Amino acid sequence: MEEKIRRIRELIRIINEAGKAYYQEDREIMSNYEYDALYDELVALEKETGVVFTGSPTQNVGYEVLSELPKEAHESPMLSLNKTKNVDELREWLGDQKGLLSWKMDGLTVVLTYEGGTLTKAVTRGNGEIGEVITNNARVFANVPLNIAYTGQLVLRGEAVIKYSDFERINEEITDVDARYKNPRNLCSGSVRQLNNEITAKRNVHFFAFFLVKADGVDFSNSREQQFLWLRKQGFETVEWKDVTADTLSEAVHEFAEAVEKNDVPSDGLVLLYDDIAYGESLGRTAKFPRDSIAFKWADEIQETTLSYIEWSASRTGLINPVAVFEPVELEGTTVSRASVHNISIMESLELGVGDRITVYKANMIIPQIADNLTRSGVKDIPKICPVCGGATEIRNMSGIKTLYCTNPDCQAKKIKSFALFASRDALNIDGLSEATLEKFIGAGFIHEYSDMFHLDRHRDEIVEMDGFGEKSYENLTEAAKKASVTTLPRLVYGLGIAGIGLANAKMLCRHFHYDFDAMRHASKEELMEVDGIGDVLADAWTAFFADEKNNGIVDRLLKELTIEKEEEDGEDQPLAGMTFVITGSVEHFANRKELQALIESKGGKATGSVTSKTTYLINNDTASNSSKNKKAKELGIPILSEEDFLKMLEQE
Repeated sequence: MEEKIRRIRELIRIINEAGKAYYQEDREIMSNYEYDALYDELVALEKETGVVFTGSPTQNVGYEVLSELPKEAHESPMLSLNKTKNVDELREWLGDQKGLLSWKMDGLTVVLTYEGGTLTKAVTRGNGEIGEVITNNARVFANVPLNIAYTGQLVLRGEAVIKYSDFERINEEITDVDARYKNPRNLCSGSVRQLNNEITAKRNVHFFAFFLVKADGVDFSNSREQQFLWLRKQGFETVEWKDVTADTLSEAVHEFAEAVEKNDVPSDGLVLLYDDIAYGESLGRTAKFPRDSIAFKWADEIQETTLSYIEWSASRTGLINPVAVFEPVELEGTTVSRASVHNISIMESLELGVGDRITVYKANMIIPQIADNLTRSGVKDIPKICPVCGGATEIRNMSGIKTLYCTNPDCQAKKIKSFALFASRDALNIDGLSEATLEKFIGAGFIHEYSDMFHLDRHRDEIVEMDGFGEKSYENLTEAAKKASVTTLPRLVYGLGIAGIGLANAKMLCRHFHYDFDAMRHASKEELMEVDGIGDVLADAWTAFFADEKNNGIVDRLLKELTIEKEEEDGEDQPLAGMTFVITGSVEHFANRKELQALIESKGGKATGSVTSKTTYLINNDTASNSSKNKKAKELGIPILSEEDFLKMLEQE
């Protein structure tokens, strides 16, 4: 008995630490599979011994709110749901009742209150007893009605979520890979609890109603389904549900399972709710769970396999992540051979060594994870050098988590931005080679310098096996690299990322040196400063870059991969030579301002962003406006042209 009580205390500590790390600190110290297994063990021990301690995660619902938002107590506690992974247990629970089976969405639960047909209050679930008031934020959710036809008091619960498609869009807009969000749930939690609802509005948060708490004076014929249908008529989106009985339950669960991968709304299981309102309410509740509903977690399909090796993948922060590569197995209808192990601490908890027999599964039927290590030979061969640059590594202990880092400040993995610039639209324009993809490839050792981007065929087998890739993605990428290898000299010069040399300066340099790259790279500081727009600082940056033997070697190897298109030099068609233009406001005769800028540059002119004494003309269709640029131009006596004026001037030149 004492041994079991000791184990209960230990489980409470471990589970609470993992929960705090996951929910409050956005870090993961164990897999979902491990967490569920430990939780189930604790429930069984508490039931067997009859001993339940204060602080047990089986009794506490959520964590204390840590925010500057106002707090408010819920009228009735918001409880967690009891759960099962067994369809037979679901069927037994439902009995001869009709049920509603719906997604268990993975976001943040919110309670909305309407008075007189107007949204008056929104409160998060918080710790189940006290939530945070987020009314201003709820008013800018993408699909929450501010006013409804019903004028009585309405209280309903639902899940605020960020869809996978919006999550990916938001992350793509964040250029710093390390600053990107880990999953839609974390992003949603932060978005819903913003102090500035302008940020919330930009995140496209959606609300899906899943429970009607109160609607005085409305007859729902004792049916939860009728409540859902009524809520839809009021303008709310509800969870997707299916009517089920004990006979149809298994088929409905299977249909949801097949839809998981294509579902744009994040979910981590299903919820089964009695349709009969009175029957469900008559069952009451336990200290933690209501008895009118139950959660279903997917029974993970587990396969046994052999760990082939640990792949160490470096990132821009210097962090080197371990990835388990194992003999391929079929999971949830797809072939899987890789799973992230996250850090050395998790490797050590699994005692993970090459050749071990491991079991693997897909968390929420999507993300490959290691469930257990059956042979536990122990962690060994943690690399002493970085797989990307060969620099020394070190193990760091941060908040109790051991991670591996590269100590070389010049590691290529830390130079993601320079590679991303080279592949960007205005440089070589290698479509599909995003910053996130570059981080994966550089971390895996596929790319060490620019020329390697044109030899991804050397790593075909590894690329097609990577998460998010396949044969088609690989083919698209190599085709994009082949297309990008035929380029122009200004694009190349800009893509080298020499400090301060933007695309406009690259074009000016190329024109001045008549597109002779050899002459450009060997030019003296004095020769460079003869170029319009190249001053002392930029000339120093250029000469310093090409004074470095390593840089010249990188450029020489790159040139062997490229075909530089010959630029047409027509001295007679340079009517804007020596002129500097600033473009502001909207344009009418061009697709955008970049297209107008390209025309100016093709005629020998230069386009800049700020009005200075060196500006020849300001182009603004609203010539009479009081914009700051118009005011500055007038102060300096610089003519302001409309597009029409500019085009007429061009015709006359």
